[in-house]
Amino acid sequence: MKKFKFVINGNAYEVEVLGFEENIAKIEVNGTEYNVEVQKDLKMTKTPTLVRAESPKPTPRESKIPRTPTQTTNIAIKAPLPGTIITVLVKAGEKVALGQKLLTMEAMKMENNVLSEKDGVVKVVHVKPGQAVAQSEVLVEIE
Repeated sequence: MKKFKFVINGNAYEVEVLGFEENIAKIEVNGTEYNVEVQKDLKMTKTPTLVRAESPKPTPRESKIPRTPTQTTNIAIKAPLPGTIITVLVKAGEKVALGQKLLTMEAMKMENNVLSEKDGVVKVVHVKPGQAVAQSEVLVEIE
């Protein structure tokens, strides 16, 4: 670990600290190993311990989350990157499933599949093959 040179009463000592375990240091003095007890004072922490009062348990009425009726909203499928539409696989009025391939677009010299984000019916298809699109441009609306 660390090497030290000490001169005590005119005698030179080469001391190497080999390791520490709790308050016992394993050292080597001029080639001989020793276990030395190191005296250390306990340091008191200056940081106070925070004690918090327990929060009251919620009543049965408070613990229930009221359900709101789900509203069917339109989802706009947007272009992930600027690119060119290669194929459009759906038409307005067609049913689609979650994860179904809607269209293929070329972006950064790669073909990218654009998938449905929910089950529903295609409301509007805003693009056609060969059309250039910008990033975040709406491609298809699903209701």
